[in-house]
Amino acid sequence: MHEYDVALKSILMRPGSALLTTLTGSSSLRWLNVELPKVNNRRMDLFGEADDGLRYGIELQARNEKKFPFRMGSYLFGAGERYGQLHRQIALYVGEAPLRMRNYVEGPSVSYRFDLVDIRDLDGEQLLASPNLGDNVVAILTRLSNRRDAVKRILKRIAAGKPGERDRAMAELLIVAGLRRLTGEVRREAAKMPILNDIMDNEVFGPLIRKGRAEGRAEGRLEGRVEGRVEGRVEGRVQGQLEILQGLLEKRFGRVPPATRKRLAGLKPDQLKAASLRVLDAKRIEDLFPRKNGH
Repeated sequence: MHEYDVALKSILMRPGSALLTTLTGSSSLRWLNVELPKVNNRRMDLFGEADDGLRYGIELQARNEKKFPFRMGSYLFGAGERYGQLHRQIALYVGEAPLRMRNYVEGPSVSYRFDLVDIRDLDGEQLLASPNLGDNVVAILTRLSNRRDAVKRILKRIAAGKPGERDRAMAELLIVAGLRRLTGEVRREAAKMPILNDIMDNEVFGPLIRKGRAEGRAEGRLEGRVEGRVEGRVEGRVQGQLEILQGLLEKRFGRVPPATRKRLAGLKPDQLKAASLRVLDAKRIEDLFPRKNGH
């Protein structure tokens, strides 16, 4: 699972998401278990049910994939086999390259299609104006006339948020910005904002912002820039994913005990990704951690 998957799922699952309403027409969904029959060995990104009983499958895609329509078909019929009814399918393309995938499959006596949305076609200004921080973060992926100005506006909104919401939104922004190669820009602009100084004390974001300030002072040194980019990518991905995973756990199970937070922080990158993949199906927090035999 890619880090952007975790961030975007967290944003879509947040109450009051304008992005979710734009895609489905519903302001909230009841999220369901998305594990498909074993023979399929596939897992949808998000699967939920609206108040009227209509079900939605939302797939997040960051690259063009020739066989993507067939994979979407496997999700549709796999879930149909499990739940006894077909659902509406929405694929949200968030990649940087132009969208070139088809949203249909046609053959002898067969015609199948699904909704395919390029996030750049959504109204970025509407998302920036939303009171939901997740919508503000996602706006960075849309087709904006001035991305630098958008970054500043998003950071100002984050700075005005509550401490817990602010930290979570910052993690999401650092990860999602990577889809547009704007992570460095986000760190540099955050470092210029005194109002974000309290985040300096956060164990996740403090090192990232301090590093951004250091990079700004040493901008003329090639070695420092290269090292900063490499270390920043690794640290930002791992720490950002940890923060979002903790947020998802709080949504599923309530307050996460300090001992559990410490245990999550000790996971290796591959174990953290595996835990993020299991979070929607876990019946208890313990289900996220690797077993002693390594499986």
